[in-house]
Amino acid sequence: MSAWVSMAASNSMATDYTYPEIELFVKAGGDGESIGNCPFSQRLFMILWLKGVIFNVTTVDLKRKPADLQNLAPGTNPPFLTFNGEVKTDVNKIEEFLEEKLVPPRYPKLSARHPESNSAGADVFAKFSAYIKNTRKDINESLEKALLKALKKLDDYLNTPLPEEIDANSTEEELCSHRKFLDGDDLTLADCNLLPKLHVIKIVAMKYRNFEIPKEMTGIWRYLKNAYEREEFVNTCPANREIQVAYLDVAKRMK
Repeated sequence: MSAWVSMAASNSMATDYTYPEIELFVKAGGDGESIGNCPFSQRLFMILWLKGVIFNVTTVDLKRKPADLQNLAPGTNPPFLTFNGEVKTDVNKIEEFLEEKLVPPRYPKLSARHPESNSAGADVFAKFSAYIKNTRKDINESLEKALLKALKKLDDYLNTPLPEEIDANSTEEELCSHRKFLDGDDLTLADCNLLPKLHVIKIVAMKYRNFEIPKEMTGIWRYLKNAYEREEFVNTCPANREIQVAYLDVAKRMK
């Protein structure tokens, strides 16, 4: 178990403000210390970083889980966190809790403004999982088509202008969105959920199925490019090798 401190874009230090004590526990990589492959861990890591709160991160080696950690959260694997000593274990509830507790003006609001942004790409990871776990050649093509269909739906959303991108006074129709992320030019909770999964798909599908997200899906590639330019994403991301190793036994050879 390795612990380190992240002071993610911390806000101005006010002497009359008591900062919450937050520790995030995430899955460790193969060396027992680095960040391991876990989209849910990265999701919470990104949220805390974007909030600009000071927090500790502890990587947990699941093969050698310390006794004190088992006592802290019995029967629970990372990710989970402690907030002023209180243990939180459900990822969705943790997200809601942080959004309720870490509020403006000190911490930014991260909820998406458009409800559609929260569901965009919702089925992509499930289609990918079915595709990558399949061992039968006779159904591989249909599973790949299902994945492509889900990706195309996401691409369409990313390329469709949001209402605020459409100029009501302009005579020219805005045909394609130029926004950076799902809900606009700022990362939101929706991105913290989807981007880690989309990155896994990109790495694993190429490694084990020689499958690449089609270049004509310009919305997805623009989305990924913008994500790779943000420290909140790249600095919370496991190494590509960690992701590939995690799927070594998952991505079955086809018979």
